[in-house]
Amino acid sequence: MTALHKLLQERFGADKVQEFTAGDQTFPLLLINLKAEKEVTLIMTNGLSDYQMPVPKKYEGHEFNELYFCLPSYWNLEDPTDINANWVFTWIDKMANFVVTNKTWFGTGHTIPNGKELLPLSERMKQNHFLLSYPIFLSNELDAMQLNEKTIHFLAIIPIFQDEMEFKEAKGTFKIIEEFINAGISEKLDDFRESTLKSKWNLLRKIPKFRKK
Repeated sequence: MTALHKLLQERFGADKVQEFTAGDQTFPLLLINLKAEKEVTLIMTNGLSDYQMPVPKKYEGHEFNELYFCLPSYWNLEDPTDINANWVFTWIDKMANFVVTNKTWFGTGHTIPNGKELLPLSERMKQNHFLLSYPIFLSNELDAMQLNEKTIHFLAIIPIFQDEMEFKEAKGTFKIIEEFINAGISEKLDDFRESTLKSKWNLLRKIPKFRKK
């Protein structure tokens, strides 16, 4: 059992946190059962915070992070062949290995595309990018934790639509997260959600820009 595992058990209860293996995953994971409290289950990296991310100076203090998906209670964790559900394991494994192998860093506002083709994540989940964010729905439960000399932060992986990605690029991280909060959207996955953006934004982004002569 890792030190992180023990620390999370102290926070949530020994029966709530367990090691978890799914499919061809190579990075250790934890499953955190918060169904009674929040009607969600978390899939979290177990040891990404062993790696000290080379963050820019303005992000000093955020070198140690764990990634997580926040899954609704109806999410199918029993069938590893369910392509509408198992992409979460593929992606959290891919992200964790990428950041360590490439000796890079992740932080709030970073985005990851779903491959070069930007295909929907599944038949039900039409988003084609991910946004990394500080906890929104679980802001109290996943505030930073102290582990010896390290402060561990938690980064939520939030699937986003193409227009939300473009809005974030144009307006910034704070604005897109503000849109999410105003619309009641958070890191809690929802197969049935639509884009948070108003039709006005989608109209404006389609209007061609003309240069002044």
